[in-house]
Amino acid sequence: MRISPGLLLRRAMVGCSALATLWAPAAAATAAGPAAEAESLAFTQRYHALQHGGIVRAANSSISCRGSARAQHPAAPAKAAGHRRGATASGATRSAANACSTARTGGRAANGDFDMFYIDVDKDPNTYNSSRSEVRLPKGAHVTYARLYWGGNLRVGEQKPPKDNGRVLIAEPGGQYKELLADSVVGHRVAQGADAFQASADVTRLVRASGAGLWTVAQVNVAKGRTAAGAWGGWTLVVAYEKKAEPLRHLSVWDGFGTLGPDDAERSVPLGPMSLPGTVRGRVGLVAYNGDRGSTGDSLALSTGPGAPTVLSDAANPRDDVLNSTISEPGPATTRRVPAYSNTLGYDSDVLEFGKGIRSGGDQLAFRIVSHRDAAWVGALFAAVDAKQ
Repeated sequence: MRISPGLLLRRAMVGCSALATLWAPAAAATAAGPAAEAESLAFTQRYHALQHGGIVRAANSSISCRGSARAQHPAAPAKAAGHRRGATASGATRSAANACSTARTGGRAANGDFDMFYIDVDKDPNTYNSSRSEVRLPKGAHVTYARLYWGGNLRVGEQKPPKDNGRVLIAEPGGQYKELLADSVVGHRVAQGADAFQASADVTRLVRASGAGLWTVAQVNVAKGRTAAGAWGGWTLVVAYEKKAEPLRHLSVWDGFGTLGPDDAERSVPLGPMSLPGTVRGRVGLVAYNGDRGSTGDSLALSTGPGAPTVLSDAANPRDDVLNSTISEPGPATTRRVPAYSNTLGYDSDVLEFGKGIRSGGDQLAFRIVSHRDAAWVGALFAAVDAKQ
């Protein structure tokens, strides 16, 4: 996805809001300063509708391993007289490449194990990271709201400038890049060895006009390299839609920015009163950063009123390891991604179904997110819950 040199040289008028730039190809921003930032943002409701329809999302990571994993078994010294200099290094390189390939296809691994490098699929020399994912809308659906979330770690083998946190490029299916600016306060905090941020912007008009297909997001401000804290980052496009043939549902999107870990392990997010049927069914989604696969002690639970919440899980998300570097959703037909790594090495954008085990008869929906071991950040929650007719 190429950005023409002429457009890159043209000065863009980007001052007031992200929506002013959604319909123009990407250009160098000069009028707008960095978005306002805060170390912690309380979770607040971004969108709610009671309508026939649902929520879909597209998501992908922006960085992955490139084959220089920490050696699990150091190579033995050569004993043969004819041993060539560098053979041990070659073997270590092959071993690292194998470890990276195993991680990408779903193996247990963490971002701190690898030298991490940008994903870049668009063949455009003017971008250094880019990835794609599909917005899959039902036929006849009308988009009522859409929001893009992006974030990552700014400090790994390099330090990325925070001034770029609130700016990315987005391209609709078959379209050119548009510059997108954060339209609200950016969460940004240095903690637990990482320099973490999340930004977001309303893209309802663009998604409504462009519809389903593969969307591309580029230039997420994420650092490459290797440290114990690891490199991680990615994006999620949340889309609410209306379709008369579908059940009446509460559609809600909440966002904030909060750190989880051994010293502050739990976040509770009440979604407020809802008219729920006797048997509660729906789907919930979670966007989070730096969850490691195999590091247990993290969970997502849901309650509908007083009493113990129900821990959610599925085949991709164990009940005690929901922050496990997955981009997952229920059902056999998964959303297309480019690339489609099973282990994202630090980025979670998961959709889970609920029904059985959820307490019936309540009217106060609430999430509880827990992480006792992972140093993680939570950025967004969304839900499509059947309403009482």
